[in-house]
Amino acid sequence: MGLNKVWIQTLSDGLLRADQIVGLTAHATPSLPGKTSRWLLDATVAVPAGSGGGNGWDIGILHRTLIQTPAEPAGAPEALARLLAELDQPDSAGVITPLATDPPLTDAAASTVRFAFTSFTGDSPEANSTHSAAQPSEASQPQEVP
Repeated sequence: MGLNKVWIQTLSDGLLRADQIVGLTAHATPSLPGKTSRWLLDATVAVPAGSGGGNGWDIGILHRTLIQTPAEPAGAPEALARLLAELDQPDSAGVITPLATDPPLTDAAASTVRFAFTSFTGDSPEANSTHSAAQPSEASQPQEVP
């Protein structure tokens, strides 16, 4: 698998190797008193995670948050999956960085999420490209990052 040299920047856990990801999801956090709900784009990792409390031990799947947005990151899991599929080649090596653009205050229907790929070698055709979740028709064609 070619994704063992491709890494994804997480929100607070550093870098996650792309070949460890088995799922991508977007979901809202519950709103709490004094705290608004946020949307999380999570990667599910192929290892179990355990946590315990007074009632015993629980084993579940491990999630890593890639980005947090104020509105639904419409199409973000699909756009990242598309980019990972394009990078699934033996010579792909680099870091994918999720980037969010907050929606205007008048239209909070969706947040735009882009995925910037920076190649370690700089000579691959995907080097320094971005893939946008907001415009699926353009997501399959890399664009240069200024």
